[in-house]
Amino acid sequence: MKIVCLDLEGVLVPEIWIAFSQVAGIKELERTTRDEPDYDKLMAFRLDILTRKGLKLPDIQKVISGMTPLPGALEFTAALRAKTQLIILSDTFEQFAAPLMKQLSYPTLFCNTLIAKEDGTLISWKLRQKNGKKEAVRAFKQCNFDVFAAGDSFNDLAMIEEAGSGCLFRAPESIIKAYPNITCVEDYNALMSRIDEFLVRE
Repeated sequence: MKIVCLDLEGVLVPEIWIAFSQVAGIKELERTTRDEPDYDKLMAFRLDILTRKGLKLPDIQKVISGMTPLPGALEFTAALRAKTQLIILSDTFEQFAAPLMKQLSYPTLFCNTLIAKEDGTLISWKLRQKNGKKEAVRAFKQCNFDVFAAGDSFNDLAMIEEAGSGCLFRAPESIIKAYPNITCVEDYNALMSRIDEFLVRE
């Protein structure tokens, strides 16, 4: 059996931290996994800024409540799920993802968890698993699934390489140049074509 594993932010929905940074007027929060390969370092950086600025989880959730999937994402995921199983492997958090998953008709999502005080002050984060995207793909393969993976950031490279079939999607030029062995596509039609080739392959 074949399954497709996709990243969430930058592939199906906008980057949440970038959207929040624009609303909050804090340019430093535009930094994402496209820029910083070390996820723990990135999250520590983000939480330090939020603490200094007095911003809390509800402030971010308010911005997320007004977000919608990227243009074409709904149609793409609907067409994909009619062909095969879709698993979203993301380093976002369950406290962020819920309204966006509803808009995408609730695909299966593996993500992380934020730890907050009762007043919404963010104090830490809990990874579902270290190297969670790669380990999820590895586990699917051990269950005899054939896996296609796609994403746009440094933290997607390991799952794409582990899957053996996959590509980058709208990745920044820095990643494309650093990993010329991984094909990058720029739109959903091209991504679906790559997936269709994977699905018919013996």
